[in-house]
Amino acid sequence: MGFLGSVWRWFSDPAHWSGADGIPQRLVEHVQLSAESVAIGALIALPIGIVLGHYGRFGNLAINISNVGRALPSFGILVIAFQVFGLGDFSIVFSLTALAIPPMLTNSYVALREVDPDVKDAARGMGYRELTQVLRVELPLAVPLVMAGVRTSAVQVVATATLAALISGGGFGRYIIDGLAQQDLTKLFAGALLVALLAMATELSLAGLERVLVPRGIRLLRAPVMARATTFKAA
Repeated sequence: MGFLGSVWRWFSDPAHWSGADGIPQRLVEHVQLSAESVAIGALIALPIGIVLGHYGRFGNLAINISNVGRALPSFGILVIAFQVFGLGDFSIVFSLTALAIPPMLTNSYVALREVDPDVKDAARGMGYRELTQVLRVELPLAVPLVMAGVRTSAVQVVATATLAALISGGGFGRYIIDGLAQQDLTKLFAGALLVALLAMATELSLAGLERVLVPRGIRLLRAPVMARATTFKAA
């Protein structure tokens, strides 16, 4: 209980809840860096993935490029961005955006390709134009898989944003890096715990957003399938 007690006292200290190094300020910094990176990544990746998935062209090339992006180490991208752009939030957001793009690009492409061809043919038979077909037919069916990519990207970005402190960035990573430098294990653990809690909150928030975005009819169709899957696993 000695170490856990010291962690509790760290969180109970009013000094850690105010000022430039307080938890609220570090939370704002961490969320801002993460949200900007995920938003920019989504603006780049989702349209490309959706268009390629709808037309079924150049998909393998896009996925291969995306996989190369996944293979690059996050710290390496951060160092390169630092060397090119110097200190500042731009380097951090650039690095995190590069990390956010691959899962969203891959999932959005696969999601659109997985839409039943018969459904697409029926939409065309009803006179839907390409854009209307994508927005009103294909995307609603593809939302679960698209959102899975967004959730994966967001959680990865929130976790990796911790490295921003290595190039004088803010966020909860500041506690981890400073804790290491000061050999303050309590501060280090508190920072790691805050990052983990924020990542969990991000996952739960986006799962709730997915539930809102998925049309009710599709949720009702998926419910029996999920119930059977749960029963099968229990058996």
